[in-house]
Amino acid sequence: MKFERRLLLAIATPLAVIACAAPAAAAVVNVVKTASCGCCGKWVEHMKKAGHDVRVTNVEDVTPTARRLGVPDDLRSCHTSSVGGYAIEGHVPAADIARLLKEKPNAAGLSVPGMVAGSPGMEMGANKPPYQTIIFMRDGKRKVFAQH
Repeated sequence: MKFERRLLLAIATPLAVIACAAPAAAAVVNVVKTASCGCCGKWVEHMKKAGHDVRVTNVEDVTPTARRLGVPDDLRSCHTSSVGGYAIEGHVPAADIARLLKEKPNAAGLSVPGMVAGSPGMEMGANKPPYQTIIFMRDGKRKVFAQH
């Protein structure tokens, strides 16, 4: 009996260490964009560098996807994504998305409205004006989620 218990511990302990050391699986980010948008491609690369599995669908018009996901028109940008049941509109930093997925607020999603210089995919050298990531709710309410 003691031998069996020691054998079990000898096998289970390294497996437990491996399981604890393994990184959590990154979320799948589904991106809908137009084929010609270069800054969207740069944002996709930003997300891949953050460890996400990014799946891109090129379309003629992103608007139907944004509306289906509940993105308000005044929070729109050049591409719309979804991850973990949330809409992600525009050049939202990967760190903000990680926080959203960790905190799991009762929200529709995040947006960096417009095409803000200095946001991921819109890097413009030293010109990095401040911008905000907005969290928006299904009832239309919104607030600042992060300052950059």
